[in-house]
Amino acid sequence: MRPSGRNVKEVNMIPLIVLVVIIAAAAFYGVGIYNHLITLRNLYRNAFTQIDIQLKRRYDLIPNLVEAAKGYLAHERGTLEAVMKARNSAVDASKAAAQSPGSAAAMTGLSQAEGALAGVLSRLLAVVEAYPDLKANQTIADLMEELTSTENKIGFARQAYNDAVTGYNIQREKFPQNVIASAFDFKAAALLDAVEKPEERTAPKVSFS
Repeated sequence: MRPSGRNVKEVNMIPLIVLVVIIAAAAFYGVGIYNHLITLRNLYRNAFTQIDIQLKRRYDLIPNLVEAAKGYLAHERGTLEAVMKARNSAVDASKAAAQSPGSAAAMTGLSQAEGALAGVLSRLLAVVEAYPDLKANQTIADLMEELTSTENKIGFARQAYNDAVTGYNIQREKFPQNVIASAFDFKAAALLDAVEKPEERTAPKVSFS
């Protein structure tokens, strides 16, 4: 008995149905990967926002510290001016980084600006420590304590950002995530390097004499 025309059509439709199901499943899987990458990208961008909040807090504290110390350190005018200059450069770098979190150029620029600021700020704090009257000033003591607290918060926020960036980069490099990442321009995100003070970059001298 020969199959009817209807049965033949139904048989011929099976490969097409299977193909449609496969394409639909692949599309849903691709959408899932895309959404996951979006989530991870938003996580590291939000993590950078927390860094930005603490940086702004520190940038606001520094002029207050300089102003409070100015009356005691007339002979250290160069140091005070260097601190403010480095602070203003760091503010500009921070604004650029906030507009493009994860950008290699922006993160490098911020790290370099923060390194320069840390260097001159450590010089100012060393001067403050050298003057008992200045160190005993309650306003200056409070500002230094707030700066220390803010520095710690920046460190925690930076670690959270770097962890989020690492998770995002790992996912975008895996297969098949890398196919979706390439197709939709999910670029690699850059870490924010920890700022080392000049004394931390200097190797200790060892003498056996």
